[in-house]
Amino acid sequence: MSIKSAPTKPIQKLSLFRLLPLSCVLLTACTLTQPSGTGSADSPQWRTRTQQLQQLNQYQTRGSFAYLSNEKKVYARFFWQQYHPERYRLLLTNPLGSTELELIVQPGMTQLTDSQGKKYFSDNPEEIIYQLTNMDIPLDNLRHWITGLPGDAKNFKLDANHLLKTVNYQRHGATWQVNYQSYDTSTTPALPNRLELIQGDRRIKLKMDNWTTK
Repeated sequence: MSIKSAPTKPIQKLSLFRLLPLSCVLLTACTLTQPSGTGSADSPQWRTRTQQLQQLNQYQTRGSFAYLSNEKKVYARFFWQQYHPERYRLLLTNPLGSTELELIVQPGMTQLTDSQGKKYFSDNPEEIIYQLTNMDIPLDNLRHWITGLPGDAKNFKLDANHLLKTVNYQRHGATWQVNYQSYDTSTTPALPNRLELIQGDRRIKLKMDNWTTK
């Protein structure tokens, strides 16, 4: 994996982020808190839901983002725009609305633009995020998890409504656990509006204000 930037001077960690903690965002969409009980991954309801979610090739969502670890705490607004199953854009902004990071991903090419407008290029979105910001974000699977699909994970549980409840995913010798806390029932199919990723001392929290699908 290589990272390239227009300037020739050595790459430094981005001064990400000069952000203030965000207050909790009130969700205006209908919310379904996950019930007790479990559903079966072999059920026709889950198969139907999986097919519906896999057909969502274009969508966008925005909300609040938090990355918390012993070494780093980041709070931001985020905007995720999926153009195609393999093409997406992730934008992180500060409370004043200024861009702190923009990531544009397509097959074989990732472009990261920092708050100063400096551009970096790579063939691996996860590595470029980590090397430049020190945030370990499992982007390859997050683009599936954010819609309520297990991605590459084989170990997952459903709730009584046949919605994804938890995911356990092994990556590079570490286990990521994804907990789905609530769903937006104003969309068809229902989409997550609150989830948390946990790996060791790392936590990533996403709260989606709304969804737009095509």
